[in-house]
Amino acid sequence: MSPRSRPASYVRARPGPDDLRRTFDAVPPRASEGGEPFADSWWGRSWVAALESLSMDEGRLARGRAYADSGHVAAITVTPGRVVAYVQGSRPRPYRTELRLRTLTDSGWDTFLDAVAERPGHLSALLAKEMPHGLVDTAAETGIGLLPAADDLDPSCSCPDHGWPCKHVAALCYQMARLLDTDPFVLLLLRGRGERELVEELGRRNAAHSARERPTAAATPSVPAREAFADRFLPPLPSPLPEPAHPGQPPSYPELPGAREPLALDQLATDAAARALTLLTTGHDPLAGLTPWQDAVRLAAGRPTAGLTATTRALYRELAYATGRTTTDLARAVAAWRQGGAEGLDVLETPWDPPAGPFDRARPALAAGDFPRFHPWRNHLTHPEGTLQLRFGHDGRWYGYESDRDKADWWPRAMPDTDPVGALMALLGR
Repeated sequence: MSPRSRPASYVRARPGPDDLRRTFDAVPPRASEGGEPFADSWWGRSWVAALESLSMDEGRLARGRAYADSGHVAAITVTPGRVVAYVQGSRPRPYRTELRLRTLTDSGWDTFLDAVAERPGHLSALLAKEMPHGLVDTAAETGIGLLPAADDLDPSCSCPDHGWPCKHVAALCYQMARLLDTDPFVLLLLRGRGERELVEELGRRNAAHSARERPTAAATPSVPAREAFADRFLPPLPSPLPEPAHPGQPPSYPELPGAREPLALDQLATDAAARALTLLTTGHDPLAGLTPWQDAVRLAAGRPTAGLTATTRALYRELAYATGRTTTDLARAVAAWRQGGAEGLDVLETPWDPPAGPFDRARPALAAGDFPRFHPWRNHLTHPEGTLQLRFGHDGRWYGYESDRDKADWWPRAMPDTDPVGALMALLGR
């Protein structure tokens, strides 16, 4: 076979996934020292060794290596069985160089991939997109060569040199070794398969191999569900227990050593028992969203409003201590809770900026009722004398507050109303 002829087994790049055509940018020149290997990786050096063993013209190889070192090779395009690049020679116009490599047939690929699937080390490495060195020996055992052989390569170049190969093709071959340094899968692409297709095919073979190797589980005896749940297998469930009675008021507790407020213990125990009963019978805790402070205010607000008994005073002291507040803070918060629950407590403690609407219409409505002009601040409207105040809540209601003259000590008074005039009338006791 003539060195310039093309064997009949060479095929053109077949259409397929994008990774069947890859273009690599030109690499810059590098400083080369005598005796230094051209390639760095095992695959790159093996490619160079195979190339140099095929050529009888050491001079052309040396000039081709010098071209590659000097950056004369432009971008390289690799497709199955074919490498193309332009190489700058002694003339102004670069030469088009091409290198064809024999691709594997479909049956050859099946043989090679079956051999890889039988070797867990090769298989796991390729699935991890790594190329083990032993892959060359594995392919050789099946009669397949991955690295180029004497009858594999078919170089061509647009230069007038008829050497085999010419220095421009030699430069392209050396530059291919650098590509293999960074991505040895380029060699498998030259043999006909892209990386993505290879990995998918190896994944299928791995799954099939694992299924063959997996031992067959012994048949598990089964029982029809109707028989499994028949009366002779499972006794009937007992009747549900009766709903427990309300725990009621707990007994009086003795003086406990070290206890801060033993008189408050019965109130806390009663509340905990009632809360547990609600959770047991309904599956829902209505107080789950309360903060510790809100829960403390709720507990204190549950005591009788007529006078402070010894138990109530003890409860106030205990709750104030537990939440880091004073008993006065707690008493004010209790008044707000009784006024509007959690929303009333929020109105007491958190000023906010209401949007345009009901808040803006409140002052004209109060003026129409012959009341003095109230001073606005955020969600508050304060009487000019500083003793009465209306606060607008997120629920759209107005909450009445009262303070001693010359003292900004506001306390919730009266029930809230959606009408600011009605809230003020309730605050005035009219």
